[in-house]
Amino acid sequence: MENQIIQVDKTANPAPLGLLGFGMTTVLLNIHNAGCIPLSSMILAMGIFYGGIAQVIAGIMEWKKGNTFGTTAFISYGFFWLTLVGLLVLPKLGWWDAQADMSGSMGWYLFLWGVFTFGMFFPTLKNNRALQVVFGTLTILFFLLSAAEFSGNADLTKIAGYEGIICGASAIYTAIAELINGGYGKTVLPLGIVKK
Repeated sequence: MENQIIQVDKTANPAPLGLLGFGMTTVLLNIHNAGCIPLSSMILAMGIFYGGIAQVIAGIMEWKKGNTFGTTAFISYGFFWLTLVGLLVLPKLGWWDAQADMSGSMGWYLFLWGVFTFGMFFPTLKNNRALQVVFGTLTILFFLLSAAEFSGNADLTKIAGYEGIICGASAIYTAIAELINGGYGKTVLPLGIVKK
């Protein structure tokens, strides 16, 4: 009989890192969209480093764990934040001309992210309810922001801002629940596990 070596995965769960990077940055940007604070370097820095780079790192860690959904989600949304900051900053640096009709371009950019997120929502139906809320509210957020860009309706941007705060807060809750539940080895904060 051959000796079998059983490997146990002792790597950390990267999902809370990715969810916090996404959630906190989303809340901050949407506090701006709701009209409560101006767009500032604080939001852009969060977009680059926590929403962007930290999520990409979490996605690579998910790849190591064999989680295709987590890899796709965190790397994609990490680069969403990096491209969003690039769209806002590159024209100001003189690296690219600001487009005359940026609202139309930004509308399509946000619309495509909404389509992507809608597709990503379906795998969550086999996961937990908390993750379904994150991706469901994010889908709505992208389509609201896209509609606001196409229409130029400032009130719609504010509505999207408040909806985005809910979306980001749901991601923060999901991350904290995963951290606490994992630390205690039992359900302390419910995630609404889907029965398989």
